[in-house]
Amino acid sequence: MKLTPRFSSKAQITPLPNGWRLDIPAGDTSAYRFAQLDDYTGLPRTRFSSHPPLTLSLRARTSSNSIPGTWGFGLWNDPFGLSLGFGGNPFRLPTPPNAIWFFHASEENWLSFQNPENGRTHRSAPIAGNGFLAQAFRSPRIPSPILASLGLLSLPIVLVNLATRKTRKWLRGLAGRVIGEDGKRLSVDQTHWHSYRFEWSLTRSALWVDDALVLETSVSPRPPLGLVIWLDNQFARFTPEGEIGFGVLKNEAAWLEVEDVLICNAKT
Repeated sequence: MKLTPRFSSKAQITPLPNGWRLDIPAGDTSAYRFAQLDDYTGLPRTRFSSHPPLTLSLRARTSSNSIPGTWGFGLWNDPFGLSLGFGGNPFRLPTPPNAIWFFHASEENWLSFQNPENGRTHRSAPIAGNGFLAQAFRSPRIPSPILASLGLLSLPIVLVNLATRKTRKWLRGLAGRVIGEDGKRLSVDQTHWHSYRFEWSLTRSALWVDDALVLETSVSPRPPLGLVIWLDNQFARFTPEGEIGFGVLKNEAAWLEVEDVLICNAKT
């Protein structure tokens, strides 16, 4: 397993005896700050290396339970390649998401496409769009005319703001119908070392924390996917009410440490 380090100015990635430490500096809202390890830099999505059945395990801890922005680790298809950051490749076209991961999203984020049910909003269970999450997404492989409209999700925010509130809400509802998703908010002290593991098959995603099963779902992302471990100061929200927003946040210096990263892929 070869991971490529990428990071913004004054951020850094430091090798540890059994892993890495990812650091981003303190700063205001004028710049995107990130540190990332991945195994797909420079590759087209069709050449991403991960296919089910696959098991990924590692240990991790962070500097705080409330880091502004996002951090996490897992597998995804780098769907926001054009403009949204997330360490994305600027030369890839955007596409609907496929992912299985542990994902921390600060309160400014809302990263769920689920539709409210029975009058519930994003402020009530079971929908989880921020906090520390175990999540899986599955989207169609080939864009249809309906999926093409989801390209609006990856336009710069200045264009998104041209849409009316009604249009934004319609797009969010459309995404909720097209994108399969399951997730759970976790109660974990992220500043302590914990063991994380997930199993991904063609029909199942299952995630564990310290050998306790926290999410088991039939939502299984479409392969191939790439491995990513990251820390950044970005936020993105796409709420059930139709609010869309992207940007960067003021943050104190923050770090993520990972060790004992092991990925077992039957295809390799």
